[in-house]
Amino acid sequence: MDTVALAVTDGMLHFELSVAYEIFGSAPDAVTTPWYRLSVCGPAPVRVGRFLLEPDHGLDRLRYADTVIVPGWADVDVDPPADLVDAVRAAHEAGARVASLCTGAFVLAAAGLLDGRRATTHWAHTDLLTDRHPRVSVDPDVLYVDNGSVLTSAGKAAALDLCLHLVRLDHGSSIANTVARRLVVPPHRDGGQAQFVTTPLPARTDHPLAALFPWALERLDHPLSVEDLARQARMSSRNLGRHFRSVAGTTPLRWLLTQRIRRAQELLETTDDTVDAIASATGMGTAATLRRHFNRAVGVPPDSYRRTFRSPAGRL
Repeated sequence: MDTVALAVTDGMLHFELSVAYEIFGSAPDAVTTPWYRLSVCGPAPVRVGRFLLEPDHGLDRLRYADTVIVPGWADVDVDPPADLVDAVRAAHEAGARVASLCTGAFVLAAAGLLDGRRATTHWAHTDLLTDRHPRVSVDPDVLYVDNGSVLTSAGKAAALDLCLHLVRLDHGSSIANTVARRLVVPPHRDGGQAQFVTTPLPARTDHPLAALFPWALERLDHPLSVEDLARQARMSSRNLGRHFRSVAGTTPLRWLLTQRIRRAQELLETTDDTVDAIASATGMGTAATLRRHFNRAVGVPPDSYRRTFRSPAGRL
């Protein structure tokens, strides 16, 4: 996999492009083995954000690369250019390993490379990718997905994770760790992008449950049941479930669990409370229960989350 081609065209995101260029464009000083031969392929010139880029070759040269990298696509509401989609598809058919960074997954999906495959993209656009390409199994929680010849990454910094993963596959963990040290980033991050997703309350204020949401949030330390919520909303449990699905897009218990997890995240970020105390404050009961649900929902244990997201105000 020694030749790497960056597939670029107008409308690419410069951060993801720069990440790939930095990692594959030059070997760290400590690496003595042959490094990648990198080229930039696209119509000339290419507008990338506020930068003007002169590609080395046209898009037709993608088919000769061992690995093709598709950086993020800036406007996901607009279909990517047909010549880019066709060139990426042709490269894969010729045997290239194709990887997308962030919203570059929309290019791979348009080329049909993700049909029947698991994939990811930035969490803010996973629903759109699912709606537009229903044959793709979109996973919103992971940092990247490796299908062998087709790989996709989540948003922004996850481009680093996927590029380092490719280096690890090609050159081994030791060299990937060396590259990560040069970039001053961890060689591998625990968990997935779920830990970076903000979970807001439903925005509508004119629905029958408008008063119920703040009432429940003030009582997250209580063992609330569906019956408790229905009684407060003055409706049957069945009606409550129907309204919850139409307004919040989930069940009452699932919504409660999400709010408990979110409250736990806030406490981990801003206080020195023990995991046991946070479990009690969020209605989880025990630290073991909190750790189980937190790890499942966020992708990392509470202690790891606190080390990553601890705010300066929360430190003593």
